[in-house]
Amino acid sequence: MYDILGGMRVIEGASFVAGPVCGQHLLELGAEVIRFDAIGGGLDARRWPVDGAGQSLFWEGLNKGKKSIAIDLSAPAGRELAVRLITAPGDEAGLFVTNFPAAGFLSHDRLAVHRPDLITARVMGWASGRNAVDYTVNAITGLPLLTGPADLPPDRPVNHVLPAWDLITGAYTAFALLAAERRRRATGAGGEVRVPLVDIAATTLGHLGQIAEVTGGGPARGRVGNDLFGAFGRDFRTRDGQRIIMVGITARQWAAIVETFAIGPEVAALESELGLSFGQEGARYTHRARLFDLVQAAVGRMTRADLAALLDANGICWETYRTLPEAIGAEPGFIAGNPVFAPQRHPSGQEYPTAGAPASFPALDRAPAARAPRLGEHTEEVLAEVLHLSATEIARLHDRGVVAGPQG
Repeated sequence: MYDILGGMRVIEGASFVAGPVCGQHLLELGAEVIRFDAIGGGLDARRWPVDGAGQSLFWEGLNKGKKSIAIDLSAPAGRELAVRLITAPGDEAGLFVTNFPAAGFLSHDRLAVHRPDLITARVMGWASGRNAVDYTVNAITGLPLLTGPADLPPDRPVNHVLPAWDLITGAYTAFALLAAERRRRATGAGGEVRVPLVDIAATTLGHLGQIAEVTGGGPARGRVGNDLFGAFGRDFRTRDGQRIIMVGITARQWAAIVETFAIGPEVAALESELGLSFGQEGARYTHRARLFDLVQAAVGRMTRADLAALLDANGICWETYRTLPEAIGAEPGFIAGNPVFAPQRHPSGQEYPTAGAPASFPALDRAPAARAPRLGEHTEEVLAEVLHLSATEIARLHDRGVVAGPQG
């Protein structure tokens, strides 16, 4: 963690992935992030993966270092308290991250009555307000029909295990909020930023050329299994049964592969036969099956250990396929020995490598990642320090069930 955004206070009222990811990125760069949840937990309080006691490791991972206040959001008094928290004064406050409905009690217009310069960063499904989550968004991108083995029926989708649109949306929302905060510093004006998952997916496809690809009259793309689309790359099996991925995207990478495996004569003969040069990325992809055979034959004669030494010595871009437990213990610099991670014990009772900011600022000191809060752990602290409530006022809120302290 870094202190670059020190002094900035962000209120987070969000569930699932994208909103909490936004808050996590801001926190890792020094912002104070105060998260409010319903008493007993919100929609994601017990989301898998969970530990043996049912404690959500998902919730822990997305809320490291945040302050947690538990409020009865179904009660008018609880909703009023949430509004007061969001719109509390301060030059570096008045920043709200949410995925609550745009037209509800946390609509920007209603909140801005209390603080006109409020900035609301709202994660949405569709811009229209229609519900969506990462997997339903992915369904309309066409990508699940391009994912999976090449011999899978073309109408059978394969869902990706990584919620990519959620993660990109969370990161983009943090970026957009900082842009809005910069504008507020210059003009004094607040406003709402809406970031729909669908728009993130659609624009990403545009950035990658895939919209132009399908609207330009070219051939429809099909599944290619583990082959790297448009370039040379695939999984290969070593003599001792290990699988690696090796890629030759650039001409230099491809030349290194040819030299490393001493397949220059065979490649030259194939170029002569086909009347082309494999110095061109597209040619390597079009004729990848024959090139794969040459490389697999060479890889298959070597153990993984011998192959690794050879590939590293020649600067080949490659990696071994591993399970996550294998990667945690056996891949130096991935998690073990990576300064981004630090051991931390969390409310689940487990101690594990805990992620901090993925960006490194060599001139700045990095603080270790903080532990996750217990739900409601900071209720009294936030009410006293942000809303300046007295001990008597806080006690009354507890007595009425409007707020709750540490739970779980």
